[in-house]
Amino acid sequence: MEISSSLKLVARGERPDTIVDVKGVKVGGKKVSVIAGPCSVESRDQILEAARAVKAAGAHMLRGGAFKPRTSPYSFQGLEEEGLRLLAEARKDTGLPVVTEVISPTDVDLVQEYADVLQIGSRNMHNFPLLKAVGRAEKPVLLKRGFGATISEWLNAAEYIIAGGNKGVILCERGIRAFNRITRFTLDIAAVPLIKRASHLPIVVDPSHATGRRELISPMAKAAVAAGADGIIVEVHPHPEEALCDGPQSLLPEELARLMGELRAVADAVHRTL
Repeated sequence: MEISSSLKLVARGERPDTIVDVKGVKVGGKKVSVIAGPCSVESRDQILEAARAVKAAGAHMLRGGAFKPRTSPYSFQGLEEEGLRLLAEARKDTGLPVVTEVISPTDVDLVQEYADVLQIGSRNMHNFPLLKAVGRAEKPVLLKRGFGATISEWLNAAEYIIAGGNKGVILCERGIRAFNRITRFTLDIAAVPLIKRASHLPIVVDPSHATGRRELISPMAKAAVAAGADGIIVEVHPHPEEALCDGPQSLLPEELARLMGELRAVADAVHRTL
C-alpha cells in the first residue's frame, strides 16, 4: 500500500504493533477489546443501567457521549460536564474505563479530567487545532475516520496527534459515505487489513455508526474481528426506543451479551482472545 512519505510516525516500517493500555485494558496485540455503551449520557439512571449491562456482558470499556456534535442544531447536544461526572460515577460503580468524545480544543483539559480515552469523532477528524490539542493530552485518543476521508488522510490525522507527543492513538473505522441509502454509511471492512499493513497503530471498528441498523451490528462486528480488528465499539442502550440519540442502531443488553459469545468464537478462530 502506498502511503505518504510524510508519515514518519504512524507508518509501519520496522515498528512492532503498538498496544495501547487503558487502565489495564490493552487495545492491540492478541486481545480483541469491546467498547460498549449508549450514544449519549441522558441521566444518572440510564448511564448506570447501561454501564452495569456492559459490565455483565463482559465488555471491557464503557462509551458514552457528554458532548454531542449533531447535524441539526435542534437535536440533543449532550449533558456536557454533568455527563462527564455521570460517566465517572459509572466507572466507579463498574470499574470500566470510560471513552468519551471531545469536540473543542478548549474542552480537552476538562474531558481528560474524567475520561480514560478521548474520542475524536468523524466530523472532527480534520479539526487540526483539536488534533494538536489531544496530541498534548495525557490520555489515549480514539480517532474515528472521517466519513469522507481517505485512509491516507486518516493516517495523516493520526500523525498530527503523535507528532504532538501522544503515542496512545487507536484508529476507528466507522463507515464512509457512499451512494447506498439502505444503511447509514458503508463499512469499509478492507480498511482493517490495509491499516494493519500500512501502520503499527491498533484499529477498532464501529458497526453501529457504519450501518445505523441494529440487526446489522452483530454480523459486521464479527466480520471486523475476522478481518483482524483489535476491537469493536458498539452502542448499547437499556431502552433504545426512548433514546435521545441513535436508538435504532443501539443493541439491547441481551443482544450485547449474545454478541460477546459470538465474537469470542470468531476471535478464537483467528487465534485471538476476547
